[in-house]
Amino acid sequence: MPAANDRKIVLVTRKTRLEDLVARYLTAAQARFYIEHLGADFSDYEREHEIYHAQRHATVQVLEQWGRYQVIERAFLPNFIFAPDDIVVALGQDGVVANTMKYLDDHPLIGLNPDPARYDGILLPFAPPDLAKLLPEVAAEKRDSQAVTMAEARLSDGQVLHAVNDLFIGARTHVSAIYEIAAGGATERQSSSGLIVSTGLGSTAWFKSIVTGSLAIAAGFGQPPALAGYQALPWDAAELRFAVREPFPSRHSQASLVCGRLASEEQLRVRSLMAENGVIFSDGVEADRLDFNAGAEVTIGIAKRRGRLIV
Repeated sequence: MPAANDRKIVLVTRKTRLEDLVARYLTAAQARFYIEHLGADFSDYEREHEIYHAQRHATVQVLEQWGRYQVIERAFLPNFIFAPDDIVVALGQDGVVANTMKYLDDHPLIGLNPDPARYDGILLPFAPPDLAKLLPEVAAEKRDSQAVTMAEARLSDGQVLHAVNDLFIGARTHVSAIYEIAAGGATERQSSSGLIVSTGLGSTAWFKSIVTGSLAIAAGFGQPPALAGYQALPWDAAELRFAVREPFPSRHSQASLVCGRLASEEQLRVRSLMAENGVIFSDGVEADRLDFNAGAEVTIGIAKRRGRLIV
């Protein structure tokens, strides 16, 4: 391992909403016209952009004092190769941390909140001014970290996708996903809106929203969901949870195997019966997906790699 101050820092940034709008409408003036034509406040986009870039500048200034560093935009993560000794810094929101972590393998990851008034920052415990003090401690392995369990989807052709929060298996468009599912010795053919496989970290996010909606319907229309019995998993839990969204029972599809737990060595198997538009993606990023069409089979379980979030 190189000396502490020789370790490279990789800063992961994101485009602001304003930058996305300018990319779509070519100029800021045209973006303003579009937003204000819809009755929205364009100044909110400008404030967010200014604050984020001010904090990005402050972060880069710290990295310049450190020495070796590299800045990459979130969209390039799928093709970026991290060196084993890299220290990774993600400049918020929380989603940037999750999107970054799934490409890491026990690399220390520092989450920076660029705008605490805007973002809750569950995965962003630090601000850019903290970075100068943090980096020497992290490089010297003198800073505590939180382990994060990841999920892994492995296709029969060898393609692999990791997830920090959750995996979605289903159809790209608003049509039913058709597949065969197997877990715990049971197998059935299903038609649904797709299924979610959640990690401990994800059990507080999308998976919880599925449970909330299901409990509300079960309680009766107009009744508040009874979430008292629901417990999210620890981030480092050696367990995954899965839930099928809107399973439809029919002559050709069943709806018995609709939720469950996967312990450390257990696996969920899904075989696609969809002619087209079948996908698997993780952490809400459909652009980085695996095609999952007729004949493809995926095995899902706990990944060998783990996330390591500096705390």
